[in-house]
Amino acid sequence: MKLINLSPWMIATFNILKKDMKTYYLKPPNISWGLIFPFAWTLMFFLRSQTPMQIQDVLPGVIAMSVLFGTTSMLAVTITFERRQRSFERLLLAPISLNALMLAKTSGAILFGVFNAFIPVIFASFLVDLSGVGWLSLSAGIVLIAITSTFLGLLIAVSVKEVFEAQTFSNFFRFPMIFLCGLFIPLAELPLALRPISYILPLTYGADILKWSINDGGYLPVSLSFALLAAFSVALFVLSTYNIKTKWIH
Repeated sequence: MKLINLSPWMIATFNILKKDMKTYYLKPPNISWGLIFPFAWTLMFFLRSQTPMQIQDVLPGVIAMSVLFGTTSMLAVTITFERRQRSFERLLLAPISLNALMLAKTSGAILFGVFNAFIPVIFASFLVDLSGVGWLSLSAGIVLIAITSTFLGLLIAVSVKEVFEAQTFSNFFRFPMIFLCGLFIPLAELPLALRPISYILPLTYGADILKWSINDGGYLPVSLSFALLAAFSVALFVLSTYNIKTKWIH
């Protein structure tokens, strides 16, 4: 029975992912943007780093930024564009649950974010010795950051009507995260008045996982960071689906 129940979800996920890849993600502008954006961030920060230690210090922040901007930007385009064309409403009529449908719809952005994350890692591997990296925790952290960032992008996309609104609203969250989530400024060095804000931003915990994995430089217990980042993922997904139910499903 479990295989029978999972089958429609698996078929829907594959078909939606295939359609989104063909329509959005595999378009030449998106492919080039997906490569150039993390490459540009990596090159900019690595050129300013004079020693291998400095490169390893900035690598977690570059990875987190590549994932955050890649996932949220893609969802801003795909969801809001389909809402404008009214194809998203037709998708809601599919004979699968809303949760399964949204997981299928966001799978492409999650994969895109994970792909973006490993561009700085590959780049860094030619410059520094990464033999001490905890690859299991790093990979798990990247996937969880991609999921959380994607669900943040989903919440933003289903809350607005136009692409430019989604991009503007995304920046309202993204740019504070650059400075307040410990990407490049350690949490311990932030003013005390700003630290409470850091703790309510999900990327704080994702960046901390990456720091533990790459250079043992995390600030919070790694198990706590994983638990809180997972909790943020669930909360963002629940809020997104609730928003869809109240606005479009009657």
